[in-house]
Amino acid sequence: MSRKYKIRDQEKLYFVTFTIVEWIDLFTRRVYRYILMDSFRYCQQNKGLDLCAFCIMSSHAHFIIGRNCEQPLEGIIRDVKKFTSVKIIEEIQMNSQESRKDFLLWHFSKAGKFNPNNKSFQVWQQHSHPIELNTNNKLLRCLNYIHYNPVEAGIVLSSEEYLYSSAANYAGLTDRLMDVILVE
Repeated sequence: MSRKYKIRDQEKLYFVTFTIVEWIDLFTRRVYRYILMDSFRYCQQNKGLDLCAFCIMSSHAHFIIGRNCEQPLEGIIRDVKKFTSVKIIEEIQMNSQESRKDFLLWHFSKAGKFNPNNKSFQVWQQHSHPIELNTNNKLLRCLNYIHYNPVEAGIVLSSEEYLYSSAANYAGLTDRLMDVILVE
């Protein structure tokens, strides 16, 4: 892993991206988005995760995160990815309505075979490329990038309309899926 992408200061906020292997559009299904969000909620409540911004797109998700505990941020990221991988694979395997079951399991199995860190399946790309947000300019740029991602993709006209994002939190709207710590 490049020295550029390491968490060096545990007290800083970081911009991270979780990407599905082969950029597969997994999060077109609500059930998989909710697995990811439930894992983040659990880590907020039990592992000291500070979630400041998020946006879940079809094949990846962006976050601004920090921590308020002793556990290293890398450990929290590892735990989220590991837990969600297992839960997503379980959901795919047991969901008789999943029309892409064979496709998804084949691709995740193929990715897992080539990664010695996995036993059988790999859902996430290996790295999350953490970028330390050590200036207000970087923080605001990443926050805007996260919130305007669905606008740039042509999914919505304004960022706060996108349900799977913290843009509604920052706009002061009451319809929010997750709690975040507002930063600016």
